[in-house]
Amino acid sequence: MQPASNRRAADRAQHDGVTEPLLFILAMDQRDSIEQKLYDLDRAPTPEESASIAANKLLVYRGLLDALPGLPEGGKPGFLVDEQYGASPAVLAAADDRIALAMPIEASGQEWFDFAYGHDWREHASFFGADHPKVLIRDNPALDAQQRAEQADKVATISSWARREGKAFIVELLVPATDDDLAKVDGDTDRYDREIRPDLTVSALEFLQDHGVEPAIWKIEGLARREDAERIAATARRDGRDGRCIVLGRNAPQEQLDEWLRVAAPVEGFIGFAIGRSNWWEALEGRLDGSLDDDAARRQIAEHYTHFVRTYVDARG
Repeated sequence: MQPASNRRAADRAQHDGVTEPLLFILAMDQRDSIEQKLYDLDRAPTPEESASIAANKLLVYRGLLDALPGLPEGGKPGFLVDEQYGASPAVLAAADDRIALAMPIEASGQEWFDFAYGHDWREHASFFGADHPKVLIRDNPALDAQQRAEQADKVATISSWARREGKAFIVELLVPATDDDLAKVDGDTDRYDREIRPDLTVSALEFLQDHGVEPAIWKIEGLARREDAERIAATARRDGRDGRCIVLGRNAPQEQLDEWLRVAAPVEGFIGFAIGRSNWWEALEGRLDGSLDDDAARRQIAEHYTHFVRTYVDARG
């Protein structure tokens, strides 16, 4: 049997000399944050509130569809949505060859990864025929070693399953600052992002890889320096691996997101983004408070998404 490292090198060689297709995901898989921050709930939503959340997920998807005619060539639009509130757009996206469907496997709002549907996660992950099963994890080399290993082992199980099923698995990696990390930068979170987080991200990636986490795509927090993006992209492909990276949005202002996209876009190994709230949060606030109707909200979502796609494509050159 061919060694794993050689198989990965062969897989990677398929990309040599080829312009990779880009992936531009509009993320709408938030659950707890929508309930608590957009709907201001401190309890389980009523059936009417659940229906409203579901309707707004569909509205965001329709905003994505509205954007399609104006997008530059060379990229694949994607939609990341949950089963709980987003079953309708998930079905529509799965049936639309223009859209790459991504769906989360993780339970929402957890400090450490856990499955949204327990032992039935495989059935749920397969049901809609998503192109990209996805998990969100938080990791930092300074966190509890046993919990880190247990989390990595769970995600490695999904990674192996996705490879067997021919699914392009996405791992969204957040690297939160510890108190010690913040103390090194006098509590300045911008300095943490710029000076400390890149090294920690490389370490976390290596740890996860060493525990069998081998996604097709790493969803990475934005970076201020090209050299950091290059190091992280190289780590995703170390020892012949074929991992790629996309930039996540983190609900950043447009100016900040534009900077992150311009840094990552020219770097080999970065192939797009997955941006959520920066596309649709204000539009849904307007829809809920009555200042926007459905058409205006969809138009705003389409404009924001198109802006980020064009920013990335223009920066890639």
